[in-house]
Amino acid sequence: MAFFTPHHEVLAARVLRPGRAVPAAVAWVVQVTGFALLTALFAQITIRLPFTPVPITGQTFAVLLSGAALGMWAGGASQVLYLLLGTFLPFYAGGASGTEVLFGGSGGYLFGFVIAAALVGRLAERRHDRRVPTAVTAFLTGSLIVYFFGVIGLMATYDWGLPEAVEKGVAPFLLGDTIKAYAAGLLVPAAWRLTNRDA
Repeated sequence: MAFFTPHHEVLAARVLRPGRAVPAAVAWVVQVTGFALLTALFAQITIRLPFTPVPITGQTFAVLLSGAALGMWAGGASQVLYLLLGTFLPFYAGGASGTEVLFGGSGGYLFGFVIAAALVGRLAERRHDRRVPTAVTAFLTGSLIVYFFGVIGLMATYDWGLPEAVEKGVAPFLLGDTIKAYAAGLLVPAAWRLTNRDA
């Protein structure tokens, strides 16, 4: 049962305290599933660009929130579940699905979601999500992780060099992802304050 109980309190554990009627394992599954579905929902906010195969989506925002709210293990698990569900349900960007998406040009970003959520979750367990400056830093770091894996995926799929992969797979998204990171960095500390405790 220790697997389902974070060593450090995270936001979901504060807001959604499982009682005797709801075992910790059940609460964990519900939270992981909920954030996987939230990521799928935000994936439908999609803007296609003519010069890159990678669309602008709202996914990164949901990924960052999943890590911050759930912690390392549950946050990472929520994104693993999202990836698995997307192989047979229209959960990827713009309603796409299938292993061809997972292992296609955008696949690196999808795998990066897992690592980013886990990293942000670990930082949240270390209380980096309690104050705006450290929360924003954590979320920007998570975005960089997504870019790192995304660039690797683009280079492998399209045989691009690093400059072209960065030009088409990072540069168009910097402004939007910075805004998402700052939005999440404002939202999560505010949610902590609403609990009326600063543990």
